[in-house]
Amino acid sequence: MIDVISETIPIDERERTGIERAAQAALDFEGREGDLTILIDTPERIQTLNRDFRNVDRVTDVLTFPAWEGEISLSADGYLGDIMICYARAKEQAEEYGHSLERELSFLAVHGVLHLLGYDHMTEPDERAMRKRQTAILDSIGVTR
Repeated sequence: MIDVISETIPIDERERTGIERAAQAALDFEGREGDLTILIDTPERIQTLNRDFRNVDRVTDVLTFPAWEGEISLSADGYLGDIMICYARAKEQAEEYGHSLERELSFLAVHGVLHLLGYDHMTEPDERAMRKRQTAILDSIGVTR
């Protein structure tokens, strides 16, 4: 189950459906199953959590909180973790990159799911591999630039 929550930010049904679809596509692409929550939130909340959990005191576009500790696997109940997307930042990036907000929200959902599955982009080879996967996943559901 993919639960998209937007208590403080109103999103429309098309955005919600696009986020769910992109997250599910990432799981399918990786041959994985599991539950996750995607929270759409404000810059202030994202900055606070980024500061508190990553020691980076600034707004970011997406944060992930994997349910696993140490070795990457499903938690006992199949829960993968939580993804937080900053709606305002997604809007800014969509304009900056010249594509739709729906595309940006889908990209951030895919990016977050890949992080929950253990991917990162701390090195250049890892970043290239993650970017290639993101593109393939988005292409598979017809979400292009």
